[in-house]
Amino acid sequence: MAEAPRITLELTVNGAPRRVATLPGARLLDLLRGMDLTGVKEGCGEGECGACAVLLDGRLVNSCLVPAAQAQGSTVLTIEGAAADRELAAAQRGLLDRAGVQCGICTPGVVLAAGALLKRIPDPDEEEIRGALAGNLCRCTGYVGIVAGVRAAARELRGGPSAGGGA
Repeated sequence: MAEAPRITLELTVNGAPRRVATLPGARLLDLLRGMDLTGVKEGCGEGECGACAVLLDGRLVNSCLVPAAQAQGSTVLTIEGAAADRELAAAQRGLLDRAGVQCGICTPGVVLAAGALLKRIPDPDEEEIRGALAGNLCRCTGYVGIVAGVRAAARELRGGPSAGGGA
C-alpha cells in the first residue's frame, strides 16, 4: 500500500521559521507534537478541555480542532516558547507562586489562555479571569490557585508585587 502524499507547510513556531511535511488531514496538534513540542497535550480531542491550546497568530485556539494546513504562513506559540513572552512568563510565575499547578496536564493551556487574557485586559476581575479560562478543564486545583495566579501575574505586569502568599 502506497504512503499518502504529504504537503509541505511553512510557518513560524516559537519564533523559529519551520518547513515541515505532514499528511493533508493532520491536525495542528499532531504537527506540533511531531516537532517534539510535547507541552501541547491531547486531552479530549474535541476542543473541550484546553490541554492542546496554542496561540495561532496571537489567537488562542484548540490545536486538536485546527487542520495543520490552516497554519500555513502563520505564527504558532506553544508553552515551550512562552517564557519569551512577557504576559505568558508572568502567568507561569503567578500560577507557580499561587499553587495553580498540580499534575501539569492543563497547565500549558491555562498559561496560554491567561497570557492571552492579560494582553487584552491588563487588570482583569475574577469574572473575566474565569471567563477566559472557561475552555480549560482542571481536575486537580479547583481553580482557586489558578485565578489567584492570574491575578498575581496581572499585578506583576502592572509593576506591583506578585510573589508570595495572598490573592
